Amino acid sequence: MTSSQQAIRDLTRAMTDKTGNLPPLPGIFPDYQAPIVRNQPEGRELTTARWGMPSRVFALKGRNFDPGGTNVRNVASPHWRRWLGVESRCVVPLTSFSENEVLPNGSRPPIWFALNESRPLACFAGIWTRWTSVRKVKEGQTTNDVFAFLTTEPNALVAHSIPRPCR
Repeated sequence: MTSSQQAIRDLTRAMTDKTGNLPPLPGIFPDYQAPIVRNQPEGRELTTARWGMPSRVFALKGRNFDPGGTNVRNVASPHWRRWLGVESRCVVPLTSFSENEVLPNGSRPPIWFALNESRPLACFAGIWTRWTSVRKVKEGQTTNDVFAFLTTEPNALVAHSIPRPCR
């Protein structure tokens, strides 16, 4: 995410900005803060949230922490359905994204995708919620605004790069 806050506000028509001084983010990783624009009673709000919605129960078996799910494809699942209302919708600004290609030697180099060579600002559809859990054992229980992308079957451009389906 290398576009400016003003560009994000302009594209999304965000009415409030709670990000402070948002620097360019050349790399955004799961379980870290990233900008989102969400619906609030006062209107659209640009803020940051931690990437990873609460995991489904089966993903937590044997774990004492919840790293969160980054992508949501099965919106018919009762687990995700509770966050599909207008109050939980958001958009996630981006200028490019990557998937790790799995090579025959086992290495996983990133492949970068953007709308075009100039990497213009775009947004993924997403969902967000405020959630209390143990994200990292060393942090203990915390309450965070968290988000995930809504995804679908990958198109031909990225399908070869995605090692497993998004859930």
